[in-house]
Amino acid sequence: MEKATEAVKVLKGARLIDGNGGPVLRKALVVIEGGRIKAIGPEGKVSVPKGAEVIDMKACTLMPGLMDIHLHCSAHNPITYQNYRVAQLEATPPLQMLTTLLHQQIMLEMGFTTLRDNPWPNAYGGHNSTELVALRDAVEAGIFAGPRLVVGGYATMTGSHLDLIVPRGCRREPDATADGPWELRKLARKQLRTGVDFIKTCASGGGGTDKEAPDVRNMTQEELDAVVDEAHALDKHCACHCFTAAAQKMAIKAGADTIDHCVFTDDEAIEMLVSEKKFIVPTLLHRSDRALEVRRKIGTSEFTLKKMKMLQQHTKETFQRYLTAGVRIAMGTDMALDPEMGANAQELEIYVDYGMTPMEAIQTATKNTAEAIWLGKVTGTLEPGKYADIIAIDGDPLRDIRLLQDKEKIKIVMKEGTVFVDRRPGHRKLVIHDEAWGWKRL
Repeated sequence: MEKATEAVKVLKGARLIDGNGGPVLRKALVVIEGGRIKAIGPEGKVSVPKGAEVIDMKACTLMPGLMDIHLHCSAHNPITYQNYRVAQLEATPPLQMLTTLLHQQIMLEMGFTTLRDNPWPNAYGGHNSTELVALRDAVEAGIFAGPRLVVGGYATMTGSHLDLIVPRGCRREPDATADGPWELRKLARKQLRTGVDFIKTCASGGGGTDKEAPDVRNMTQEELDAVVDEAHALDKHCACHCFTAAAQKMAIKAGADTIDHCVFTDDEAIEMLVSEKKFIVPTLLHRSDRALEVRRKIGTSEFTLKKMKMLQQHTKETFQRYLTAGVRIAMGTDMALDPEMGANAQELEIYVDYGMTPMEAIQTATKNTAEAIWLGKVTGTLEPGKYADIIAIDGDPLRDIRLLQDKEKIKIVMKEGTVFVDRRPGHRKLVIHDEAWGWKRL
C-alpha cells in the first residue's frame, strides 16, 4: 500500500460531476496530494492511502469549483451602499479595495474558486487594476483567504461605455483612457506593467448607463487591433465588451479571446464565432428581473430601467441562437450593482430556463470558463494532475440547478486541496464569519 504523507486527503461523495460532460460517477472517491488530484474513481477501485485524511461527504455531489469570468468585485454593490452613484463618489480607493476583498471572499464561500475580476472605475475616473493585482498577490501569498484571481486592466477610448460608468461631471485621471492606436498601445502596456492578467476593452455602448445607446461604436478597428495585439504580445488574453453584431465582428477580427455580453447578433457574427471557436460570455443575470428590482430600490433612472428591460428580451433570443449554432459559452454575470454579490449561480438557472441542460450549464462555469481564460490545463475539470478545486453540494444539481445558489447547500469549498469552507455539522469553517453577512443595507 502506498505510503501517505500529511498532505494526502481523500474526498468521498455520493456522485461526482467531472466537468467534461460524461456520465456521473457514483460512490466517488478523489485522492488529493500536494494540492492536486492524484486519482479519481469509484469507491473500492481506488485505494485510500494509509494515514490519509478522509472527508466523507455522504449524500453530496462533488464537482469542480465554479468560475465567474465577468464580474466586478470592486463595484459598490447596493447591498453595501444604498445609492450606488453616491457610493461611487464617496468611497475612497482604499475603502474600495476593502470592499473588493469582502466581495471576493463572499464568492469563495459561495463555491467560486476562480474569478476573472474586471476593473471598476474609482471616484476619480481611474482604474483599480493596481489594487486588484495587490489583492491577487496577497491571496496567492496566503495573506488572505480568497478565490484564485485573474485580474484585468482597461484600455479604452475617451467617452467609451467603460468611461461613462463614472458620472460625467467627475474629473478623470489622465491615464484613464486613450485615443488612437499608438496611445491605446501605450495605455495597454502601462496596464500590463502593473501586473494584470488580461486587458479589458470595449467595442460598443452598453446597458447600465444613462443616455447612452448600446449600438454606438467604441473604438475603430485599428484601435481595437492595437489593444488586442499588445495583450497577446505579452502572453495575456483580451476580453471585449460587445453588445452588437458589428462589435462582435470587430472583436473577432481583432482576435479578442472572449466576446462579452452579446445582446444582439446576426448570422454572420454567429458564423464567425463558430468558425473561430470564440467564447461568448452572456452576462444575463445583470438584466434579469431580479437585478432590475434591486436597481429600482436604489433609485436607478427610469430611462436605464426601460433600456435594460428592452435588452432582456434580445439577450434571450441571442442566447438561444448561440446555443442552437454551437457557439462556445462561458459563464459570466457582470455582477456589480445587482442583484447581489454571491448570487452569481442564478446565471446558470437562466441558462437552463433558456434551453441548456443542467450539465451543459455547469460546464459553462467550469470547463468552458477555464479554457476561455487559458487555465484549462490546471483547473475547470476534475482530472488527475489538475488542481483540487472541488465543491461538495448537498443534493444533485443535475436535478435542481438552483442548489448552487443556496449557501447552506454548499458544504465544502476546496481550492488547491485546502478546505476553506466546511459547513458540515461539527466542522464549521468559514472564510468570513456569519455576522459579516450583516453588512447588507437592503
